[in-house]
This record gives sequence, C-alpha cells and structure tokens, in this order.
Amino acid sequence: MEFFIISTLNGMSYGLLLFMLSSGLTLIFSMMGVLNFAHASFYMLGAYVGYSVSRAVGFWPALVIAPIVVGILGALFERVFLRKVYKFGHVPELLITFGLSYVIVELVQLIWGRIALDFPPPSLLQGPAFTLISHSVNGLSLMWGAAPAQMCSAAEASVRVVCSPFPATRGFMMLVALIMLVAVWLLLTRTRIGLVIQAALTHPQAVEALGHNVPVVFMLVFGAGAGLAGLAGVIGGSTFLTEPAMAATLGSVIFVVVVVGGMGSLSGALLASILIGVIQTFAVAFDYSLGTLAAQMGLRLGSGVLGNSFVKLTLSQVAPILPYLFLVLILILRPRGLLGTRED
Repeated sequence: MEFFIISTLNGMSYGLLLFMLSSGLTLIFSMMGVLNFAHASFYMLGAYVGYSVSRAVGFWPALVIAPIVVGILGALFERVFLRKVYKFGHVPELLITFGLSYVIVELVQLIWGRIALDFPPPSLLQGPAFTLISHSVNGLSLMWGAAPAQMCSAAEASVRVVCSPFPATRGFMMLVALIMLVAVWLLLTRTRIGLVIQAALTHPQAVEALGHNVPVVFMLVFGAGAGLAGLAGVIGGSTFLTEPAMAATLGSVIFVVVVVGGMGSLSGALLASILIGVIQTFAVAFDYSLGTLAAQMGLRLGSGVLGNSFVKLTLSQVAPILPYLFLVLILILRPRGLLGTRED
C-alpha cells in the first residue's frame, strides 16, 4: 500500500512540475495564439538564474527574483523580435521561437558551462516531508519528517517493516503548482486585467477603442508565461538537476501535455500533466518486462530475434515513449484534446 501511495505522489509531483511549465505555454497560446518553442529554454534559464542568485542571496529570494528576470527577458523578446513577425503568420512565429531556444542553450553553456551544477534546495526542504511506515503487525502509519532508524527496523525476524519517505522538495513543488493554478485562474476570471487579456485576443479593436494598449497586453502575457517557466525552473533545477540538457528533456513532453490537454485549455493542461506524470512514474516503478505482462494477460508475443528483444523490454525502458503513444491515441480519438475547445 505504501508503494502505491508514494508512487502516486511522485507521479503527481512530476505531473504538477509539467503543469507549471505547460501552464505558461498554454497561457501564451490561449491569449496570443503563439506556440512558443522556446518555452522549455525559459525553464532552463530560470534554473540557471536561480542558481546564480541563490549563491548570492539565498534560495528564497532566488525563487522570486529568477522568475521576474526570466519574465522581463521574455517580455523584451516579444517586444523587440516576436512582435515584428505577427503579420506574417504562425510559421515565422514558430521559427523565431525555435531559433531563440538554440540561442538560449548556447548562451547558458557559454556563461555557466556544459556540466551539471550543484543547485541544492534550502535546508528547510532537505530530507523527507513525511515517512510512511508499513508494519506487518501494526499496519500503515505516517510520521512527519524522517522516521528514526529504530522504527524502520524489525525487532523480530517474523515482523516486516518498510519505511517510505516522501521528499520535501516534491511536496513543495506540488504546493507551489497548486498555488500558481489558483492564482492564474483568479487572475483570468476574477480581475479586470484578466478580462482585458481575454478580450484582447478575440476583439483587439474593441479593446483598443476602450483605451487599452493591446500590444502591451500581449507583451505582458508573454512575459508572464516566460516567468512561470522560470519559476518552474528554479524549483525543478533544485529538485532534480540543473544542466544544459534539461530544456530538451522536458521540452517535447510539455508540448505533448498541451496537445493532449487541449490547445489553450488550462484545466486540460492540468489533467494531462497529472495523467502523464502518474503513467510515467508507475511505468518506472513497476519494472516488469513486456513478456511477463503479456503472459499474465494470457497473450503470446512474437518469436524470433525481434520478438525476443521486444519481450525482454521492461516498462521502465518503454516509459519515455509512453507520453507520445498517449498523444497519438488522443489525436486519433479526440483531436481537440481532453478539454480543448479551440478550432485553430
């Protein structure tokens, strides 16, 4: 039971990290119609800026400063470069953001180097948030923080005790993602700024006639989306690994999340993120071979060299391609995505 609970929480925490990334991309697309190929690079930039700021003033100021810096850089990019290609259609928008992603990667490698950096979380987030203790006699119990060593060892040979800690960094990641979800939803649906942003997409002339500067609104939206990616970068970089390849690692997955959830749907991005996170986590956790699973389901896989190689594949080896298989399935059955409504 503790294995299922911890695996589910790990999957949800990874899924909420994907949501923190995809929410900014979804915000930009739903408000501006721009599919930003450099979004994962802003995530990486947030991790590196957060690393540098944390070394100077600490992690908690970096958690605020780094997203602001990345958001300002994103807004400047929209103002100076992206705005000039809107009139030429979507292809130039894709190409210019695609080129920006390579520029950011090269600049990061020039400034911080090509090797992974040690970006530790603060002392408050080091160690487990709680520990699940599975006792064969007393059942399942929960202890906040780390469990003492004597509680995780059995006094008798017939007693089985398993301690499963859940990292505090993952718990903090989940908390920030949920706060961000509520904040973005309230901003878009309960504030005047959110109404102006939504109206500027469908009726820009009417918004301008009311005295609002639509180009500035779009610039702020793009900067806010980049800032959300920067926030995810600070948390993801300190939780996992800060390296130049981190953008490529998650870049394609967040586009899967956006398409599966539905282009422009924030709730769809949340649902797709959690589904993909949980599916990948359990695929790694249940490290069975495909042949074993097929045999348990009463199926017989092919023979021969190719068939034997396929049978020996484990779920953990197949896990990286599962989101893309999920994407193909969604595109076949529901092309608009799980909760998508956009026609374009």
